[in-house]
Amino acid sequence: MRIEIVDTTLRDGEQTSGVSFTPQEKLIIARLLLAELHVDRLEIASARVSDGEFLSVKQVCSWAHKQNYIDRIEILGFVDKGLSVEWIKKAGGKIINLLCKGSLRHCQEQLKKKPEEHIADIKAEIALARHQGLQVNVYLEDWSNGMIYSPEYVYALMDALHGEEITHFMLPDTLGILNPERCYLFCTDMLTRYPNCHFEFHGHNDYDLAVANVFSAIRAGIQGIHCTINGLGERAGNAPLSSVVALIHDHFKYTTGIDEKKINQVSRVVESYSGIRIPSNKPVIGELVFTQCAGVHADGDNKNNLYYNNLLPERFGRTREYALGKTSGKANILKNLEALGIELDEESMRKLTDRIIELGDKKEQVTQEDLPYIISDVLKHNNKEQKIHLLNYSLALAQGLHPVAIVKIKIDGQVYEQTAAGDGQYDAFVKAVRSIYKHQLGWEFPMLTDYTVNIPPGGRTDAFVQTVITWEYHNHTFKTRGLDADQTEAAIQATIKMLNQIEEL
Repeated sequence: MRIEIVDTTLRDGEQTSGVSFTPQEKLIIARLLLAELHVDRLEIASARVSDGEFLSVKQVCSWAHKQNYIDRIEILGFVDKGLSVEWIKKAGGKIINLLCKGSLRHCQEQLKKKPEEHIADIKAEIALARHQGLQVNVYLEDWSNGMIYSPEYVYALMDALHGEEITHFMLPDTLGILNPERCYLFCTDMLTRYPNCHFEFHGHNDYDLAVANVFSAIRAGIQGIHCTINGLGERAGNAPLSSVVALIHDHFKYTTGIDEKKINQVSRVVESYSGIRIPSNKPVIGELVFTQCAGVHADGDNKNNLYYNNLLPERFGRTREYALGKTSGKANILKNLEALGIELDEESMRKLTDRIIELGDKKEQVTQEDLPYIISDVLKHNNKEQKIHLLNYSLALAQGLHPVAIVKIKIDGQVYEQTAAGDGQYDAFVKAVRSIYKHQLGWEFPMLTDYTVNIPPGGRTDAFVQTVITWEYHNHTFKTRGLDADQTEAAIQATIKMLNQIEEL
């Protein structure tokens, strides 16, 4: 069985507080969702929101026409005597997702209308849309409350509409109030009463049950699921596409059109454009979800993958990692050493394990990238093994002037010195080093792609600052960290680590 995936990141997801995509960002995301991820359909906007939204929709629809995707582009419209229909038509859209009231309370208290009046208005709106050549889908807004408190209203609405030219009936849990048991019963009821209708479930995550409710909806026989990238959406968000797809593929063994390997890539783009960080423990796409922490788990992985489940990171274009900290055992460390191509004898392994546990007790983060430096410290290796040494630097900051950095660095025994100005002290430092690499050595300098600063809680002015910098070099992405009471010094430490690390790539 194949389940349709309907993505509403650009419409419902944009209702996340603080999220607003530019027209170009909407177009890029639409391209990724349709051409790379292969969602079945895409809801891109609400009609009549603003002039800017009109231009965004027009741009996406123009692209979709050229790429033969226009039949998969949908726009939310309202029962407004043809105003939404006209707006969508002018923007180049071909499908209206008509928002109707799926509960008696919404009908009476928001619209101030009797059910028969609302039904008559909906039918008139459908006729207008069809006359303009638009395909019509219908949202039964607040359907879950309707099924709980006014099921007869829901049945009367469906009795009146199921014979109309409606392609999809969308069943939203608008306020995220359903649990899996109720969701299964309500979806089963709809499918039993109206077997010839194509129903889709649209879940919200207010009780953290959106994905569980998706499971129940599919189990009942629902054929289409609405979701968003990274679970974006109003309040607690919508069902996240990443979890929904994994659920469908693994728990039902059903198919979708989604290319799993592209999920992480698209999630990161949307994270960047939305400004909403993905929680590190979010299933499938979180930074740490394919990281084993306990040493016993790494040991089990060495013994016929005892701690693997079906969510293999390779499915999603990712790799498994093994965390280093106070719960690390020898197996975790061995996994990281294997990845780095480093072999140690038993005595050295014991010293390294003790040191990593000690750092973990201090709540310091230890990463695979840190291992060579910890090994060097523990085994008292001479720093001469490193090719890059920062000999000295000076940073000058004055009111009304650009910060200036003077850097002296030794590379393969040769000393280089450079001065540069920048927008900040660290920027000036990087520009000076980059100038040495590019102009004096003729070498490529890695691209900085992300920069984060972590400060321990407690408000102490002498607290350590951990700077984590993400770099890209020859299509290889990696992170380096620096730890110091001064943020700029921590960033400089991370940069020198990076320069030594690329020597090994």
